[in-house]
Amino acid sequence: MKRQILSFIIVAFTALSAVQAQDPVFSQFYSTPLLLNPAFAGTTFAPRVSASYRNEWPTVADIGVAYSTYAVSYEQFVPEVNSGFGLMILTDNAGDGLLKMNNILASYAYRIDVNDEFHLKLGIEAGFRQYKLDWDKLVFFDQIDRIEGPVNPTNEIRPDALTNTIFDAGAGLLAFSNQFYGGIALHHLTSPDEGFTDVNAGLVEGLPLQLSFHGGAQFIVKEGNNRQPASFVSPNILFLKQGDQGQVNVGAYYSMGLVFAGGWYRHAFGNPDAAIAMVGFSYDVFKIGYSYDFTLSSLAPTGGSHEISIVLNFENSERLRNKRFANRYNDCFKIFR
Repeated sequence: MKRQILSFIIVAFTALSAVQAQDPVFSQFYSTPLLLNPAFAGTTFAPRVSASYRNEWPTVADIGVAYSTYAVSYEQFVPEVNSGFGLMILTDNAGDGLLKMNNILASYAYRIDVNDEFHLKLGIEAGFRQYKLDWDKLVFFDQIDRIEGPVNPTNEIRPDALTNTIFDAGAGLLAFSNQFYGGIALHHLTSPDEGFTDVNAGLVEGLPLQLSFHGGAQFIVKEGNNRQPASFVSPNILFLKQGDQGQVNVGAYYSMGLVFAGGWYRHAFGNPDAAIAMVGFSYDVFKIGYSYDFTLSSLAPTGGSHEISIVLNFENSERLRNKRFANRYNDCFKIFR
């Protein structure tokens, strides 16, 4: 009975969250920069492909409340038009399929060279989101029997449509030099309505605007060459606010050539959230990272979060390595490469 009640509470929370959904956020934000800010589009001259997977609350998955997020992206800078282009596909599965969100976004960023050492990038994004609700997995209060659990039929009215597709858009600004970067991004500028009914038409504000500030620095520990990548440390901070929810991430990423590691502290508005530990390996065009979120709040029994990222950066190939080194990037985006 306790497991049924716990399942009801978590599934009900998931359903209520759909009224004012919050965006998924990866702990390894550097692997999905297009999710952070469209101005990051084109941090590499050759194609860059990345894939990320996040598994949240794994210890309660056996009662049907798993949370998982997948993202795949492609980006590239085109020098002839001084612009970066990107495409990202993201899927968020909440409540073991209760609510699914599929998102496809195209990004464009134009670089402005203020001088040889300071640059700006203006980015925009546009695309579509599709929400799918599995009505049969919802549990309502009138279904709960005090002894047997959720066994009664519900009097709630089933929506005519359980799929909703909306247009979405955002914009961002990024400033950077060879040692630091800082940016601001606004997502969901149109505040689209992601609901499934018209009951509250005119009363619902729509998907809340997401505001993010992000910044970091890059300090070279050991210079690299055309055969050996540089070792560096990159302290960084990320601030996100969406509706009444938000978080602050503070930490650092350290690359030692083939091996890299990092640690961050995430604080949600009103309470500590998680300590994040990350380790990874890179060789040639391939880069893989694993991180685990140690939950610090009262949700610790849910098992934290596992995350895996894979990046293929083709300008690290042997064919392009000499050209890349000769160009000597005058920026601080090694963490994103």
